[in-house]
Amino acid sequence: MKRPLYRTITLALITCLIPLSKAYSQDDEMVAAAPLLDEEVLPNYHYEYIPDFTYEQIDRRVKAMDHEMAFELNDKVFSFIQYFTVRNRDYTKMVLARKELFFPMFDEMMTKHDMPLEIKYLSIIESGLDPQIRSRVGAMGLWQFMPATGRMYGMNTNNDIDDRMDPELSTEAAAKYLKSLYRMFDDWEVAMAAYNCGPGNVRKAIRKSGGKKTFWGIYNYLPRETRSYVPQVQAMLYILNHLEEHNFHPEDPTYVVEYEKIRFDRALSLDKLAELTNLCVSDLKTLNPAIKNKNLPESNRSMALRIPKSKVPYIKENLAWLNDSLNNAPTILLASNLHLQSVEALAQDIRQNGTSYKVRSGDVLGSIAQRHGVTVTQIKSWNNLSSNLIRVGQTLHINSGMSNTIASTQTNSSGQTTYTVQPGDSLWIISKKHEGLTVEQIKRLNNLNSNNIKPGQKLIIG
Repeated sequence: MKRPLYRTITLALITCLIPLSKAYSQDDEMVAAAPLLDEEVLPNYHYEYIPDFTYEQIDRRVKAMDHEMAFELNDKVFSFIQYFTVRNRDYTKMVLARKELFFPMFDEMMTKHDMPLEIKYLSIIESGLDPQIRSRVGAMGLWQFMPATGRMYGMNTNNDIDDRMDPELSTEAAAKYLKSLYRMFDDWEVAMAAYNCGPGNVRKAIRKSGGKKTFWGIYNYLPRETRSYVPQVQAMLYILNHLEEHNFHPEDPTYVVEYEKIRFDRALSLDKLAELTNLCVSDLKTLNPAIKNKNLPESNRSMALRIPKSKVPYIKENLAWLNDSLNNAPTILLASNLHLQSVEALAQDIRQNGTSYKVRSGDVLGSIAQRHGVTVTQIKSWNNLSSNLIRVGQTLHINSGMSNTIASTQTNSSGQTTYTVQPGDSLWIISKKHEGLTVEQIKRLNNLNSNNIKPGQKLIIG
């Protein structure tokens, strides 16, 4: 077999770039001197090296693969394998960097719907695994749904939200749609073709072919784009199962951030939520790509937000305070366990169980006590401390029971009764701690234009 041009060029470049006196590996260790021009040049398996391959080699690998979906090598598939491993390696590298974000979820969804796992490679061709990509005709998301088809599967759009960009919703919809196409044509390759060009065009191709029912049987009667579509999916199926043979070594794969879903059941701003919880807005946007303008509108108030798992305990502990600070109504739905909890119940829980504080650099018991409106003696008593010594990272329990409410309520020199805001407090909770006091009275006494309060703040309550 004649050596391909691209390999000849690669070997020539290797020969020219290695100094004649010595050569160095990536670890800067001395290796053998460069060969003379009449000696055989061994391939240099560095990062950019593109291994040679033959049709016969690919065919043997394909036949040895374990796959549920029909897949036989032919010239069309082979040409796309060449394209994605030689001419457009950058696209394949991009896919490799993103696949861990979505492939575990894809596998789970395909298994749930009793579908071949290989169907997930279709998303690579549709979107390059970019959940926010938009086609020139308006298709959107990982699986490139048009608005009308998206609505058929419960994915709606407005100025702030596009459900087609939600990875889980769109994957669920794609699985259902592909499953319906498979029931229609009884062939996964044909179902994928119908996903691309529509079932009407596939039926037309079947009629023109004289009633053939396989993809390659109707190939010549399909739209031009669809003829390339299925072979590209199969090429990616082969490549991602033979990365090492083609010298693909993803250096910086992106992994999904562990998250938990919390349904706030209200309109809110991601910017405000990030500010109140010390989260990064970009993390919230990455985890919630369906939110277009960083605002969850009233029309989508029931949408569950994905929150980084590391921040979930803090949010659950401070739901009531966050709720008021987000200027919303008093109900919180935790989507992780579908448990509806009123702010009143949450307030009772806070009063009974208290809260916790992790000691930071520069903290002393006096500053912590002042911040929480309690005394040093109380903190030492609640945490069984025999001295005032504390260490960074130590977790202190701050009692939020009724004794804490009494300790936080004082009379100033003007004869006014004041209350020091505790972690987990909201105006509503404070009003319930003091009989006969309403939220509006607190706001009027303190000239508050909103419900925003923060721990340590002193409020006039009478």
